[in-house]
Amino acid sequence: MRRALLLALAVLALPLQAADLKPFAASYTADWKQLPMSGTAARSLEKNANGTWSLNFKASMMIASLTEQSTLKFENDTLLPQQYHFERGGLGKAKKVDLNFDWAGKKITGSDRGDAINLPLNRGVLDKSSYQLALQHDVAAGKKSMTYQVVDGDEIDTYDFRVLGTEKVTTKTGQVDAIKVERVRDPSQSKRITELWFAKDWDYLLVQLRQVETDGKEYVIVLQDGTVDGKAVKGN
Repeated sequence: MRRALLLALAVLALPLQAADLKPFAASYTADWKQLPMSGTAARSLEKNANGTWSLNFKASMMIASLTEQSTLKFENDTLLPQQYHFERGGLGKAKKVDLNFDWAGKKITGSDRGDAINLPLNRGVLDKSSYQLALQHDVAAGKKSMTYQVVDGDEIDTYDFRVLGTEKVTTKTGQVDAIKVERVRDPSQSKRITELWFAKDWDYLLVQLRQVETDGKEYVIVLQDGTVDGKAVKGN
C-alpha cells in the first residue's frame, strides 16, 4: 500500500504556461480512504543558467521514500527530456532508474533496476516526469484528449488521457475552479482509476488527484500550498 501511494504521489503534475514554463514550488498531502495513513510530497521546477529546466520531486510515507529528478528543454512548444533519475527506498522493493536522452544520436540509454536500457529516441518521446508537463500544456491549450509516448522500463508505452469537464475543488488554499482529467485504460486490462484536477486560474497546477487501485483501495492527494512564478496559490 505504501508503495502504491508513493507511486500515486509521483503522478503529481506541474504548472505549465501554454507559451512557456514558469518556476514553481508546491507541496501536497495524501490520505487513504480506508486506512489512517497519510503522506506528503513536494515538487519544484527551476530554470538553469544554460537554459534547461530542473524538475525535482520528493515523496515520503512512514519509512518509505521516493525521489525523482528530470532535466529537460522546452523548444518550439515541445518538451525534450535530457536526463531522468528515479529512486525508491524504504519498505517494499527498492528501485533505481537512470536515463539519458541523446537527441543527436536519437537513442535512449541507461539502466532500470540494473538492467541496461537502449531504445530509439524520436521527437515526442517523454520520461515519466516530463509527460506530466505535456499533459498540463495540452489541458491549458484546450485539448480534450491526449496521447503520450513514455519510456516505461525497457519499452516505450502509450499513455492516454481525456478531459471530463469542469468542477470546483476544495483545497488547503481554498476553493478553485478546475478541469477534471482521467487516465484512459482498457477495462479488460486494468481496473485502476486515475483522476486529476487542474486549476484554471493557476497555470493549470494540479490541485487534486484521486487514485483507485485494482483491489478497491482509494486515496486522494490534495494541494497544501504552492507558488507559481513567485505568486502564492490562493483559492476563493
